[in-house]
Amino acid sequence: MPVGCRSVRASIRTTLAMLAAILLPARPLRAQADYHRAEQALTWNELRLVYGDYIAPQWMRDGNRFWYRVTTPRGPEFVVEDPGLMRRAPLFDNARLAAALSLAADTSYDPTRLPFVAFRFGDDGRDETHIVFQAHRKRFVCDVVRYACVAGDTVPSALPYVRSPDGKWEAFIRDHNVYVRAAGSSDSTALTADGARLNGYGEEARRPTQILHPRPQRPTLQWSPDSRRIAVPQFDERHVLDMPLISMTSQRPRMFTYPYALPGDSIIPTFDIHILDVAARTNVKVDVPPQNAQDNGLTGMQDSTWISVHWGDASDRLYFTDADRGPRHVRLMVADAATGRATTILTDSSRTYVELNLESGGAPDWTPVDGGAHVIWFSERDGWGHLYLFNADGSLANRITSGAWTVGDLVHVDPVGRWVYFTARGREPGDPYYARLYRAHLDGTGLELLTPEAADHTIRMTPSGRYIVDTYSTVRSAPVTVVRTPDGKVVQTLEKADIGALLATGWRYPVPFSVKARDGVTDLYGVMFLPANFDSTRKYPVIDHIYPGPQIIAAPKSFYPTSSPALEYSTMGQVEALAQLGFVVVEVDAMGTNLRSKAFHDTWYADMHDNGIPDHVAAIKQLAARYGFLDLDRVGIYGHSGGGFASTDAILSYPDFYKVAVSSSGNHDNRSYYYGWAERYQGLLVRDTARRSDNYAAAANKTYVDRLKGKLFLIHGDMDDNVHPANTIQMVDALIKANKSFDLLIYPDRNHGITQEPYLIRRTWDYFVQNLLGATPPHDYRIAPPPE
Repeated sequence: MPVGCRSVRASIRTTLAMLAAILLPARPLRAQADYHRAEQALTWNELRLVYGDYIAPQWMRDGNRFWYRVTTPRGPEFVVEDPGLMRRAPLFDNARLAAALSLAADTSYDPTRLPFVAFRFGDDGRDETHIVFQAHRKRFVCDVVRYACVAGDTVPSALPYVRSPDGKWEAFIRDHNVYVRAAGSSDSTALTADGARLNGYGEEARRPTQILHPRPQRPTLQWSPDSRRIAVPQFDERHVLDMPLISMTSQRPRMFTYPYALPGDSIIPTFDIHILDVAARTNVKVDVPPQNAQDNGLTGMQDSTWISVHWGDASDRLYFTDADRGPRHVRLMVADAATGRATTILTDSSRTYVELNLESGGAPDWTPVDGGAHVIWFSERDGWGHLYLFNADGSLANRITSGAWTVGDLVHVDPVGRWVYFTARGREPGDPYYARLYRAHLDGTGLELLTPEAADHTIRMTPSGRYIVDTYSTVRSAPVTVVRTPDGKVVQTLEKADIGALLATGWRYPVPFSVKARDGVTDLYGVMFLPANFDSTRKYPVIDHIYPGPQIIAAPKSFYPTSSPALEYSTMGQVEALAQLGFVVVEVDAMGTNLRSKAFHDTWYADMHDNGIPDHVAAIKQLAARYGFLDLDRVGIYGHSGGGFASTDAILSYPDFYKVAVSSSGNHDNRSYYYGWAERYQGLLVRDTARRSDNYAAAANKTYVDRLKGKLFLIHGDMDDNVHPANTIQMVDALIKANKSFDLLIYPDRNHGITQEPYLIRRTWDYFVQNLLGATPPHDYRIAPPPE
């Protein structure tokens, strides 16, 4: 082409561009101030303006008193509480302690920002005049009476060493075997010798993240009450197939492999139970086949805690549960600690899967009582989660609870008064998700509500059983923490959260709502988050923040923002921050989530393609009919992990309703996800060789990529050893083959927990601002990271 022609064409293009700029309306720019306001609404920034919202009691040796750390306008403070005397007092003077610390460390410490959040009392808790903690790679011992501190070298973490109940011994793992030593001694004795890599005692194979970022870890074992024996699992992952991950940020990429069973695999991780006698140096294997080492709330582990075993009071018997894959069947068994001989006490089963506690992360609700003559047992056998009392021979003694409501956590058993203390939901009028504390006699009589406030209650009972620490709130009322006696009477108010500074910023309470489910009958509950500068005469795009469960709910029931770990998923989504950019953000707990009836929970069992999305669509349509400020032509959705799976599923299944989706770390095809979770909710994998398919294919997002119409943003960490990045890469492959446009972000050297990464948050904001709000975000806005 001649040069002159090129210049004429370039001139024409320039002229057309100028005319377009004049004639076409510009996309509105989201001002830097909008993003700054959103940044201030990030949880870690809002929490600086909330005081006294959450406490975590640390019990002292007498089983009644406790200390806790609480935030105040003056900075965090440490408080000691004696409920017997109804006396709340500072544990120490922050200013005097900071001065003593500064002198010992030859540096300056601010009394409003002491360099520790936890400590232990001296002499293993016996000396309450001294506290011991680590800060800035040094170990400090401080006298909090005379206010003198001594700094020393950092000592190894005590976490890997499990102290015996009598305080005389410590058990730990070395080279995959169990060792014991006298407390405080360096001399140790091996109690096992056959532990090996992938076949070790008290520890499972390390994941790549644990190798890259090693941290002390508590071994999985349990001392007997008399400190004579140790129950410990010996894991077997030797023939489990590996998953690979590659870290590619160094000049020479580094590959990691780790055992990871998928649905349908013939070999899964298992463990045998061993009972070790410390004095006799004997090792007795419990006489049952290897158990499934699946994190399912029935057997196996939970954050290194062996949740599925209980020692008998006399230390001569070990109670444990045994479940099949699914799990559809569970047995409660008891083993003789001396011989390892095991017998079955009772069994439970379900057409779908068995639960022993509906609370996410809760320990199984069962325990032997009356010296083993009876067992308290949780079951959904009548369609609701309730407590039963069984005899030692497995026959039913009586029901403890009944009705169209569900038991949560088994909190405490009073053997003298024969009371069982437990949380429950749905028994009282109003929001069925509010957890309240109840008690009933072991024979099922005398049911009492102990926390009558219409709110969500977080319950902690003192080890003595003499006092209850109760923090309660709603999304419309700030937390209050009180001390109660076992009959529920409030004897002291410890903390009332101060949210005045938060309100002064223009912060709005979330709006709770109730709507009907897809069936037009069942009540669903959720929360809306509005911008601080909300104007009811405007139309706002809607963003659906989704986590489908089935093992948890997403919408908060108690006050938010909070430092309580109970509202983790709302924090992961940073819902309030997103609302400040001009959106209404919605969270709703659809059918198929936990904490209600068994039928409600099982709504889409074996059909994870459902993900509760029909209920989300129905809820948003009802809200739009109720509130004129919701714009149904501009609806987006986002979520992480299971929410990443569900948000992509939503834009593919309802392409004319959801216009934009942001999906991070999604398990888009559960055939590539952890077997223990996938088999629980989709069922065992069944292959159809004639059709070259299986019963998981219809639930995989890649099956539906041809339906994509809107804007899809996929995100994944390339070192995610929970939801392997293969889940997202398989989606990318299918989208490319379908000739679909999409956006992708691979986060280098990041594991599953990427939701609080400032860059990811900003990119999520930008994507919704551009594609749902129709505006231009500020260029490369930088969000400050959360404080350490």
